[in-house]
Amino acid sequence: MASMFTRRVIAYILDFFVVSSFMWIVSDLLAIFFNPYNMYTTYSYFPYVVPVLILVYFIVLEKIKGATVGKALMFLRVVSRNGYPLSWPQAIIRNLTKVYWFPIIFDWAIGRILNRNDRLLGIFTKTVVANEIE
Repeated sequence: MASMFTRRVIAYILDFFVVSSFMWIVSDLLAIFFNPYNMYTTYSYFPYVVPVLILVYFIVLEKIKGATVGKALMFLRVVSRNGYPLSWPQAIIRNLTKVYWFPIIFDWAIGRILNRNDRLLGIFTKTVVANEIE
């Protein structure tokens, strides 16, 4: 089986596709309701709508289900270090770097520089990504 890091990267890529497909649906709905004659004006709302939808996706799913779609497919779950499900503040803070997809690279890199095997916000919120297979 693949390493935990590899499975987390694959889960993140799968989540990217889920959020992208959701954004496609939302953009079509915005175009239909707000400006059905010019679909391209809908894209001017993307810089504002995309980060909100990304945060809602990750925060709500990790808080309520313990995993996003990608994590669930990779048999991963997010829990507090004490084994309890995430609290709302933990879910919100740990997902702040997922806005616009790329800041998470810095979050991960800083965690590695600190000689931890986790992201910086995972360390800060005292959360871990647990393997559901073992």
